[in-house]
Amino acid sequence: MDDAYLAQLVDLHKRQKRQGPGGEAETGRAMALANLQKSEPLRIADIGCGTGASTLQLANSLNAEITAVDFLPEFIEALKDNAEAGGLSEKIKTLECSMEQLPFAEEEYDVIWSEGAIYNMGFEKGLNEWRRFLKPGGALIVSEITWITNTRPSEIQHYWDAAYPEIATASSKIEILEKSGYSPIGYFVLPESCWLESYYRPLQDGFPAFLARHKDDETATSIIEAEINEIALYKKYKSYYSYGVYVARKFD
Repeated sequence: MDDAYLAQLVDLHKRQKRQGPGGEAETGRAMALANLQKSEPLRIADIGCGTGASTLQLANSLNAEITAVDFLPEFIEALKDNAEAGGLSEKIKTLECSMEQLPFAEEEYDVIWSEGAIYNMGFEKGLNEWRRFLKPGGALIVSEITWITNTRPSEIQHYWDAAYPEIATASSKIEILEKSGYSPIGYFVLPESCWLESYYRPLQDGFPAFLARHKDDETATSIIEAEINEIALYKKYKSYYSYGVYVARKFD
């Protein structure tokens, strides 16, 4: 991905509340499965935070000091603005950093949270590298693209094999969690509303303004064409894949 393509992709997504499928109810469900209590002071790292949909909800719901990490400065700036508008700036520290080069101390955090982002470094690699930052018994909550059937049509199989070869069934992901030193305590699948209503529809609403900002630009046009294709594939094959939300504890 060249710099021009990335810059325009960021321009499309930085105005969105979410940079991937998700929802407030589902973030709340994950908090409940992890048994995160408002009465308990927590240190949380939200890795791949984007513009902060999950970060802000965690800050609103918990007695927590949150480190929100993203490598894109545009997303970090949007998160800062959103936190200030919500009166949450004191609870959130931002960090512009690659998720593969986190400057955290050993066993620094009670919770590691990552919605729709761990694929950037790979599920197994992320689990293994992030584990050392969790306290013994600390909670890990990640969402990861997951096959929700054992077989699927070749078109969608080929698409995801090319886009993210680590896509697999939940049983495979849970086995990786266990091999990586975690004890799984919960799993659920994001519903269709998290894709269409929370993510794709707002994204589509921004297409006309994006194309107007980048008039007659071939890169901008190719980005929109790719997004339209992705949306069409999801609508056609949504019975076969989604994001799985995995909740586990560090096994010491």
